[in-house]
Amino acid sequence: MVTALSWISGHAAQGSVDRSEAMRGSLVDAEVFGAVFDACFSDIHGYVAQRLGADHAEDVVSDTFLIAFRKRAQYDPARATVRAWLFGIATKLIGKHRRLEARTLRALGRYGPDRDAPGHEDRVTARVSAQSLQPSLASALAALDQRDRDVILLVALAGLSHEEIATALGIPYGTVGSRLSRARKKLRGSLGDTNPMLLPEEADHG
Repeated sequence: MVTALSWISGHAAQGSVDRSEAMRGSLVDAEVFGAVFDACFSDIHGYVAQRLGADHAEDVVSDTFLIAFRKRAQYDPARATVRAWLFGIATKLIGKHRRLEARTLRALGRYGPDRDAPGHEDRVTARVSAQSLQPSLASALAALDQRDRDVILLVALAGLSHEEIATALGIPYGTVGSRLSRARKKLRGSLGDTNPMLLPEEADHG
């Protein structure tokens, strides 16, 4: 009989762990879910930390994987990758902390990413596309509607496609495009017709 540890170790030795296969395997042996956690934790944690601040990321990330584990039988690989599915769960949890996120972004807008702001909740570390989130951009993001901010940050921070975002958030494909377009327009307006966020289609034409 193949144990969870030998399954994970065997796949790791081959250089990769198939996340969808791990999800299926976890229905038989719950410990196999550890392979999903190991493969995706860094991406999910980084995304949440960039939106809520490092101080608050741990609880949200823990809840993300707990929900994913409990709902693993509902995961459909034909609809989304495991990574996109997890980003969807994390984004919905972040939505419960709208005020915290706005406060985090406003603090970053005032003090920048590399300086300590007064107060425990105002110490922020943020990165966008491996670059520091500039104060002006942070302030502009804070002013966006939560739903628009979700979409543009799933593109900029998580690197998800429009289709993946639609599935992750449970919204129509066209809605993703309209929210992204609206968010970009507002950001450009706030930043003097410039957009420092390195979004894929804009980078191709930049």
